[in-house]
Amino acid sequence: MSPKKTILPPKDWKVTLTLLEKMRESRNAPVDSLGCERLADKSLSPKIFRFQTLVSLMLSSQTKDAITAEAFHKLNEHCLMEYKTPLKPSSVIKMSEEEIDNCISKVGFHKRKAKYLKDTSELLCQKYDEDIPDTIGELTSLPGVGPKMAYITMQVAWKQNLGIGVDVHVHRISNRLKWVSGTKTPEDTRKELQDWLPMEYWRDINPLLVGFGQQICLPRNPLCGQCLLRDSCPSSSYKHKKV
Repeated sequence: MSPKKTILPPKDWKVTLTLLEKMRESRNAPVDSLGCERLADKSLSPKIFRFQTLVSLMLSSQTKDAITAEAFHKLNEHCLMEYKTPLKPSSVIKMSEEEIDNCISKVGFHKRKAKYLKDTSELLCQKYDEDIPDTIGELTSLPGVGPKMAYITMQVAWKQNLGIGVDVHVHRISNRLKWVSGTKTPEDTRKELQDWLPMEYWRDINPLLVGFGQQICLPRNPLCGQCLLRDSCPSSSYKHKKV
């Protein structure tokens, strides 16, 4: 059952969503092939898959998808070469922070993330038998794991749809569309979106808007002229040419 709504849905939001889905039909944005959901190896054990999903999300903050994917694969290859095991907590704790940092040096805040990965892996070995927690509270208690990472981890790793993963793209576009009331943080955006958007859309809204933000609704100089929402978006800069 969906939570009780306290905010009225924006006018014509379903029409807007349909047009967004139409613009994303090709699924050829970076997130579609290199996003965090694509990096973990599904052929490995469920535990390892879940951990790798979490790692990919921890690497992804303030980092483009291609760089995140490169760092993830470099880290995994290091584990395979040095320890003869795929990327998992017991292999990460064998690495020094410097080794981890060398593998992920291109991602944003790489030194901080190297420490987070090391500390989180140690906790997972000590408390969770190398698995990851299955609650939002426990996930966000791990070093370097915020709400966005936790909600997407729950969706991908545990198949539980508990909330919307709001990153900078979802935050920016939700504000441009006036789907939220001028929120200042992704977490505020998440709370407002969840207050009116039906739960059935919570999982898919992240990749939908992330890809749209990567290709059309750019952070700077959005391509409003190419957007199907150019005449209805409150933030559109598109001007009709005079005939």
